[in-house]
Amino acid sequence: MPRKYPDSRSAPRLDEPRHGVARAISRRGWCSRSAAAELVRAGRVAVNGRAVRDPEHPTSPRDRIAVDGVEVAAAPTVWLMLNKPRGYVTTASDERGRDTVYALIDDPALPWLAPVGRLDQASEGLLLFTNDSAAAARLAAPESHVDKTYHVQVDRIPDEALLARLTDRATDGAAKTCRVLRAGEKNAWLEIVLDEGRNRQIRRLLGAHGVAVLRLVRVAIGGLALGDLPKARWRALDDADLALLK
Repeated sequence: MPRKYPDSRSAPRLDEPRHGVARAISRRGWCSRSAAAELVRAGRVAVNGRAVRDPEHPTSPRDRIAVDGVEVAAAPTVWLMLNKPRGYVTTASDERGRDTVYALIDDPALPWLAPVGRLDQASEGLLLFTNDSAAAARLAAPESHVDKTYHVQVDRIPDEALLARLTDRATDGAAKTCRVLRAGEKNAWLEIVLDEGRNRQIRRLLGAHGVAVLRLVRVAIGGLALGDLPKARWRALDDADLALLK
């Protein structure tokens, strides 16, 4: 016999995406996925009126999800950009007690937002956040080939031969472009453009050629530039900003 559902909204359709309840809670902007999983295991989450304790319990967008009896409604899509300072880690919490980027966007009016890609603790500049996880995954994926532009201070004055090696596409992890912005007596600033999003790619690339990074600042993603946004400040993105990311 066909299964009966007490509420027509809970009846799955073949074309609906199915996600674990912890992920669904995060996607709806309530909290992080790991925090949602803890809520589920603690028995504080119900799906269509029935308590669940498995964070991977499948749900559809039409399912009613509640935490402590409060329905978790889908939040409006939000994108924002942060000018990340050095010293902050790109995570919601840190077991070593380090400052996290979430301390800089602590606004009760915002839904839960996830970072789009990462900047390591020593890196600075443009960092995106959103609650649109599907769009974020597409943007951050290496195969998307979205340009990411960095200004990098290095411990030497690069010559043309070094610049050529850094952009040799036969080398795994090479930069798309690299040029000298300005040079002093002992160090220089480079503009490096990547069209991949690998972990610590610039530091690894330069380190492979014996070059030390003194500072690393991401200044643009796609056509979206950091501009004059002050350090440690954030602003919401509008439709014109989002168009620059495509």
